[in-house]
Amino acid sequence: MNISARNLNFKQLNEQIKAATGDVFIDDCFGQRFIGNGFKGKTITIYGTPGNALGAYLDGANIIVQGNAQDAVGDTMNDGRIVIHGNAGDALGYAMRGGSIFVRGNAGYRTGIHMKQYKYKKPVIVVGGKVGSFLGEYLAGGLIVVLGMGIEVVPVGNFPGTGMHGGRIFIRTSKELTGLPAQVIEEIASDEDMSEILPFLSEFADLFGMNAEKLAKDQYYVLKPNTKNPYKQLYTAN
Repeated sequence: MNISARNLNFKQLNEQIKAATGDVFIDDCFGQRFIGNGFKGKTITIYGTPGNALGAYLDGANIIVQGNAQDAVGDTMNDGRIVIHGNAGDALGYAMRGGSIFVRGNAGYRTGIHMKQYKYKKPVIVVGGKVGSFLGEYLAGGLIVVLGMGIEVVPVGNFPGTGMHGGRIFIRTSKELTGLPAQVIEEIASDEDMSEILPFLSEFADLFGMNAEKLAKDQYYVLKPNTKNPYKQLYTAN
């Protein structure tokens, strides 16, 4: 089904998406919010710029954005995949608990804040460019990968991993990381570490027409939770 969002508010647009029996293609999207919230079993392709909370509570659908996206993409997402061919705003993957988000460009502040995992549910965020401060704040599980493509400096802002007590953050850079909080242990990623993210590097490369082997051969830092963190015992996945 093809929908022009030009003269639709977010409620009207979402009503049409819900009524569609198959995949949906949206043209002329100009900031309509809440697209795809809670959806499963559909592919939604968007041309333009969707508004806040794209794919919130997503439960198995696929969303493809041929452009940029605003704040809170994948808020509390449970399953499915979101692919953004441009940049994303702040709080990407907020409280995400499953599925995957791939961003070709940059993302804003607090990417992956409060991400968590339980048993087989393991959320993944891969950002091709840089991210703002407080990356992975209060991270409780899952994987975040920042590739820093085209970035000459460290591709993360200040205080990455603040309050981190689970999960992993991978940062592709040859520059030294500084200003890390006490909750984080920093290491150069080993072959064993890299094996955890190689499938997602391949998926990222396939989505955006890149070379996965070239991405994988560079140096990555991995940020892990400090096992001396007194809050670690309070969480089910560490």
